[in-house]
Amino acid sequence: MKRARVAYSGAIHDAVEFEDRLKLDDGRIVGEEEVVWLPPVQVRTVFALGLNYADHAAELAFKAPTEPLVFLKGPNTFIGHRGQTFRPHDATFMHYECELAVVIGKQARKVKQQDAYHYVAGYTIANDYAIRDYLENYYRPNLRVKNRDTCTPIGPWLVDAKDIDDPMNLTLRTYVNGQLTQEGNTKDMIFNIPFLIEYLTSFMTLNKGDIILTGTPVGAVNVEVGDEVVTEIEQIGRLVNTIVAKPTI
Repeated sequence: MKRARVAYSGAIHDAVEFEDRLKLDDGRIVGEEEVVWLPPVQVRTVFALGLNYADHAAELAFKAPTEPLVFLKGPNTFIGHRGQTFRPHDATFMHYECELAVVIGKQARKVKQQDAYHYVAGYTIANDYAIRDYLENYYRPNLRVKNRDTCTPIGPWLVDAKDIDDPMNLTLRTYVNGQLTQEGNTKDMIFNIPFLIEYLTSFMTLNKGDIILTGTPVGAVNVEVGDEVVTEIEQIGRLVNTIVAKPTI
């Protein structure tokens, strides 16, 4: 099942996909363009992977890591489907990152790889923008690169884990103004989903609603104000986002 969170008629609703429309938790059926899309889950702790695709590491002239490069993201970075992302006025290189997002479904501690999928509630799409101008050291990503308000659209759907045939064999694509600019497959991750869950839970507890952003493949292209960026993942959907100028006041 595909699940969403939306704002409609002055209230926030859980919703599900229903015949190319949305069925709200109060039973009303509405069009997808009649609502304001929110992140499909209420964001808790978010773990983001850097350089988790070897081709993307090479693209940025970095050596692929031998241990997961993980950093945290704050909740204010996240916006919903059809949202607007601010481009800083002084940025010269700001690029999208189409990523498979893994949503944890129950508390997890000391999980082994063979049991990892039992702790996954579902999957969604994240577009984790990076402003490379602010990068000091990719192996220690700083806050201004990856934690800016509005810079991580996520959604539109949370797709139940049981509805994804194989999360480690999904095609990812990004389109800028309708032109295909990025294409890859989750099978090319350096550290796969079970490994990441075992790794993280070996030293900390994951809770329901926590999210793991699993990295992006090759194809980082600069985006400008006015660009429409569509990130899509097979079996999950298409996440639409527009770049706008950041106010100077």
